Amino acid sequence: MTTSPSSTTGLAAALATVVLWASAFPTIRVGLTDFDPVPLAALRFAIAAVPMLVWLAIRRPALPAPRHLALAAACGLVGIALYNVLLNTGQKTVSAGAASFIVNTVPVITVVLAVLFLGERFGLRAWMGTLLSFAGVALIAVGQPGGLSFGSGATLVLLAAACQAVFFTLQRSLIPLYGPPLCATLAIVAGALFLSPWLKTAIAQAAAASPSGLAAVVYLGLFPGGVGFATWAVAQGAFGASRAANFLYLVPPVAVVLAIVLNGEIPGWATLLGGAIAIAGVVIVNTRAKAAPPPVSPQTTEETKP
Repeated sequence: MTTSPSSTTGLAAALATVVLWASAFPTIRVGLTDFDPVPLAALRFAIAAVPMLVWLAIRRPALPAPRHLALAAACGLVGIALYNVLLNTGQKTVSAGAASFIVNTVPVITVVLAVLFLGERFGLRAWMGTLLSFAGVALIAVGQPGGLSFGSGATLVLLAAACQAVFFTLQRSLIPLYGPPLCATLAIVAGALFLSPWLKTAIAQAAAASPSGLAAVVYLGLFPGGVGFATWAVAQGAFGASRAANFLYLVPPVAVVLAIVLNGEIPGWATLLGGAIAIAGVVIVNTRAKAAPPPVSPQTTEETKP
């Protein structure tokens, strides 16, 4: 079967996103040695927003209608600002590999949101997969300070995963209308604006930061931030949200390898076993969704929406 140019581009974009987002977890741990969690997020996305603003100035694309512009702002608030504040704060105590496995529950949370707010069907097997996935998360939390208790690092990372699932659900309706580049740009710029009150503190901390800390925040802004969200928007445009989410299964193993190389973090048995269980649950939910897709609404494209 011949691969179409659009699917080839989507595949390349999805794989690039996997590597870039996997690299964010150990790099955040490096950045947290010199920056507090919220200033780190603020400086990261201020850096990410610069090339996006340059692109807007050069291309001058037509901006979305006001209601869609508000939706893009919500994407920036939830998927950029809140997600990164929660993830960065959680990674103060949660290892990079464990955080990547917890965040990989995003496809499951996305399907739950689709059931609650979009009226999609969710059978017994899918609910069993959901419970299995969160059992894996609980097992990972065993090896983390505070476990899954309220306010613990593992809980904050799980809340970050919920924010990313909301972001994917919100953004999926904008991409067919306005294209991946503009959707990614608006989300990042909006996220940077929401985080801007902490930018002054971030700059002060940058003045005293080590070279490795500065390199980490610049890398996070330009690559997992700017390039990663752009390639993810391309992948969603090519495959749809649920099919593109399949590629995120690759993020945790890549993140674990990178964490070993960059941070010297050797994952414990609870992280590895819990991660395998969490991914198994996500796969069960996803295969169930593809086996019995919901009715196609006028707004959906040919792929099954999560």
